[in-house]
Amino acid sequence: MSINLKQEQKKQLVKKYGSDAKDTGSPAVQIALMSKKITELTEHLKSNKNDNATKRGLLMMVGKRKRLLSYLKEKNLEEYRDLVKKLGIRG
Repeated sequence: MSINLKQEQKKQLVKKYGSDAKDTGSPAVQIALMSKKITELTEHLKSNKNDNATKRGLLMMVGKRKRLLSYLKEKNLEEYRDLVKKLGIRG
């Protein structure tokens, strides 16, 4: 299992959450990509409980996603609510 997202998965997420196919910098796309990586890392850690480096990376990624979510909430509350509902994460 690869920790990095496959290119096809990334393109699909960018198309789904971005304004166009090259919109990789918008907060919504970044949050969606991070959420996908976070779920993959969580699955990895279920079978590798002592992988502390991955655990640290996961915690840092969760923190960054939280900061991006609070930025999006401040700038565009409606987009924030839609994104949280689509991704199924707590906001």
